[in-house]
Amino acid sequence: MTASATLDLRRERTARWTMNIVLCYPVEDRHLQLLRHAAPGATIINAGQENIGQAIFEADLFIGHAKVPVDWDSVVQQGRLRWIQSSAAGLDHCLVPSVIASEIVVCSASGLFADQVGEQALALLLGLLRGLPTFFRQAERREFVRRPTSDLHGKTIGIVGLGGNGRRLAELLAPYRVRIVATDYFPVRKPPQVTQLWPADSLLELATISDVLMLSLPLNASTEKLINSEVLSAMARGGYLINVARGQVVDEEALVACLKSGQLAGAGLDVTYEEPLPQTSELWDLPNVIITPHVGAQSKTRVDDSTRLACKNLRRYLEGRPLLNLVDKTLGFPHPDVMAVNENL
Repeated sequence: MTASATLDLRRERTARWTMNIVLCYPVEDRHLQLLRHAAPGATIINAGQENIGQAIFEADLFIGHAKVPVDWDSVVQQGRLRWIQSSAAGLDHCLVPSVIASEIVVCSASGLFADQVGEQALALLLGLLRGLPTFFRQAERREFVRRPTSDLHGKTIGIVGLGGNGRRLAELLAPYRVRIVATDYFPVRKPPQVTQLWPADSLLELATISDVLMLSLPLNASTEKLINSEVLSAMARGGYLINVARGQVVDEEALVACLKSGQLAGAGLDVTYEEPLPQTSELWDLPNVIITPHVGAQSKTRVDDSTRLACKNLRRYLEGRPLLNLVDKTLGFPHPDVMAVNENL
């Protein structure tokens, strides 16, 4: 059954009873009012992280991002849940094999927080290039000593994954007069800021020409530990890695080895393979690493933006129109043609 046929069937079902919309993101009363207005007659259940494990079984529609374990296999087996509207771009929290194989429709928040993710990536990169870890440690010792720094201008930047976040990142980098080359599963509609856009299987070629490799790709079965020793060793010695995607796309043992050997001059990590990063991780002790605790998509307007996307998609769902950010569940991300980043939310 096609996604559109599945949605039509589910709309017919929905018309026969009041649907339950279960939420699991930090809404306030004003957000609840917006959701009620978008779906009149629906029952809104604000579960929160503490109750989502049980409340998910009451859901016809689920909006949010469960950060605690959810028994998705039992949810699928129950057969009630029809649609997941994630409040996150990454879908590893819900795209388990049973959900992928089911008729549950999944939409993401891809591109919705591209401004914030882009700013985080730039902060990590510029901090490394301008030696901020070194100078912060000096400041703690009250040392005022000049040490070498590096430049962003003139570098070749490789972006792995040119979805909503990757495209915004290219826009933010362009004024620095860098050369930008990217790979993507859908190498279409090359932005003017990008010199070349290659298919995803050109990753090694991208690594060989990149001074900086910036990761904004999704996590799925084919991308776990994709950035391994082969990829990192293909870069010219002294390159930089910036990860604002998912920690599991990087082989951390290979990353540590390349940082220790000088193959990489530095790494900026907003995400790590295991979160929180274990106290025993060698990454904490490396002087050429900046670690931030997965804050790339943080914004004081995040809940507002997530709610606007959810309301827009709720209206589309009830009116029988195509959904924004409808995910190809086998890939783990939306096709570029349905990205919400192209909409005025």
